[in-house]
Amino acid sequence: MFFGTSSGVGKSLMAAALCRVLLRKGEKPFPFKGQNMSNNAWVDKYGGEMAYSQVIQAWASGLEPNSAMNPILLKPKGNEISEVIHLGRSVGTSKADKYYEDWFDSGWASIQEGLKQLRELFINGRFILEGAGSPVEVNLQHRDLTNLRLATLLKANCILVADIERGGVFAQIIGTLALLKPNERSLIKGIIINRFRGSISLFNSGREWIEDNTGIPVLGVMPWLNEIFPPEDSLDLLERKKTSPNKDIEIAVIKLPCISNFSDIEPLENETTVNLTWIEPGDEIGNVDVIVLPGSKQTLRDLEVLISSNLDNQIKEHVKNGGDVIGICGGMQILGKELIDPECIESTNNCYKSMGLNLLPIKTVFTEKKLLNQREILIKWPEELETKGFELHQGRSEPLDSLTSDLMPLFEDPSLGYLKRNDGLGYIIGSYLHGIFENGKWRRLWINTIREKKGLNRLPLVSTDYQEKRLNIIDSLAEEFEKNINLDLISLD
Repeated sequence: MFFGTSSGVGKSLMAAALCRVLLRKGEKPFPFKGQNMSNNAWVDKYGGEMAYSQVIQAWASGLEPNSAMNPILLKPKGNEISEVIHLGRSVGTSKADKYYEDWFDSGWASIQEGLKQLRELFINGRFILEGAGSPVEVNLQHRDLTNLRLATLLKANCILVADIERGGVFAQIIGTLALLKPNERSLIKGIIINRFRGSISLFNSGREWIEDNTGIPVLGVMPWLNEIFPPEDSLDLLERKKTSPNKDIEIAVIKLPCISNFSDIEPLENETTVNLTWIEPGDEIGNVDVIVLPGSKQTLRDLEVLISSNLDNQIKEHVKNGGDVIGICGGMQILGKELIDPECIESTNNCYKSMGLNLLPIKTVFTEKKLLNQREILIKWPEELETKGFELHQGRSEPLDSLTSDLMPLFEDPSLGYLKRNDGLGYIIGSYLHGIFENGKWRRLWINTIREKKGLNRLPLVSTDYQEKRLNIIDSLAEEFEKNINLDLISLD
């Protein structure tokens, strides 16, 4: 089990790396995180929601992702309220101050059921567990579902991960260990220092000091890695930088407060001819070729922020000047004309109608029931080909009037997305298909429409689907893990 000295220290990627290493050694690893808080979700083949970080770990293990690997998913909705998902299914909402009172018992039951289901699926396998945040939040420890309670139950070999990039790595480690009870401290079998810049030999004296003062071996020091993985939650997006200047195509991604499923953007960050910039409320979009509106957990709230920050007018001006826009899920809903919420699913004040950006002539009606499906479907533009992805949304969107040459269905299933060519010769695209950019041939076809408009040569269509690229990144991560981490220093029996 991987614990962290805090959130965001790299537990998820260390778990993914170990899963891959063990798979290569002929073992049967399977990932598990009892409780995760993230709006970066994915849908398994049974229609269950789970955190994307456990999906990556499943792929690293050579397994089909299963929501039992993440039996509790909390999806923040704002105002200290989260949607509660147990074993892939939405079971209600909770305010932060009432969560443990209302959901502890059912949450622990879901964790135990997830463990049971995985044990039945993967006989003679090894759990690779990931904790949440820090295991020593003293005000929460007595009700903590997914750290020490789980580690103690399973008698896990625990590895403590500390992020040296944040500074204060010695205090992180000593402070965490000091707050553990003796029986809990005995679970910690090793320490990993993550995200070290420069020559690792420079940390030799630091390693000796940690081992001398804790009696726990430092298993190794992981270097800073340049390969791009999606952050686990939207707070980490604040640390995202522009990929690099002087690329052929400039893409701006709008980062609104309730952004979700931003892993959709990951394949674009790995396109060598694309420069990606994250735009927050208050920023100027500037001169870009494409604007991307990702998904949103609270579409109407993000729409209000878009308008109050003047990003709406910047997007409209971009379209007027012939720029392209693509909205995914909530982003597509925002691009429409009307957003209707008769059951107050999304809103608290105006529970009927809001006006979108009116760049796509569609209306969206929010309903209680979610659509949760994996899809393999024919996309119709720029040319027809099969695509894969998943749906995860509550709103249903349809044209205000009949489909015309100005507004065409993007997919074989018209309800899945729409395409409009605007007067400025740009394209406005809306899609409910998450993972659309992972389809390599379609991604290149779409990029080539932008390149042609700029007078650039077309890129070859040999680009592989991003799933293959992602597995190559996981392999590289595992190789770095094996090179720098000595698991022989602890017993994995």
